[in-house]
Amino acid sequence: MTAYKETTPVWKTTIIVSTSLQNHDTNRMLSAQLHRIRLSDAAESGAFIFPLSGTAFLLVDPQDLQESLEESGLIERIKTFVEVHRNSFLLLYSPFNGKKELEVLSMIQRRFFGSNLRILPVRNNAEIVKGMLTVAKATSKPHVDRIRDRMSLARAHIIESSPVWEMLRDILSSHTSV
Repeated sequence: MTAYKETTPVWKTTIIVSTSLQNHDTNRMLSAQLHRIRLSDAAESGAFIFPLSGTAFLLVDPQDLQESLEESGLIERIKTFVEVHRNSFLLLYSPFNGKKELEVLSMIQRRFFGSNLRILPVRNNAEIVKGMLTVAKATSKPHVDRIRDRMSLARAHIIESSPVWEMLRDILSSHTSV
């Protein structure tokens, strides 16, 4: 007897990558997974943009900041990035949680609290790639539609089989029949 195994097609997408990342390991890892990489001088330095999902990621390594955070221009770079991309993610690369990494994380969180910037701390290139692809896939068509459909079905099932909803229906029907 042959076991039936459900296979899902491999997800591939186009990614616009800043030319500053041309020789970065993450770029090679994305290419190895057969994603279409388009290098761009116009993309912010350190940026990965997923046009089909409307998400953009900015890779920041606190070790690259020689001077203080304010003097480095990083806050302005992030501010511009957030203004340009409505679904923006900051990939904060820190292979270990040293004092400098935690200070940078804390300062960025305080500065961009309430904005549409989400911060993903990542420890290595594999986490960078996995994080970006997970978010981009979940927010791209047709995956986002499939997730929305599943959520609607789950909601309908919960409402249909919930004892609380059953009790509320009974209360409502007893009040309308009075």
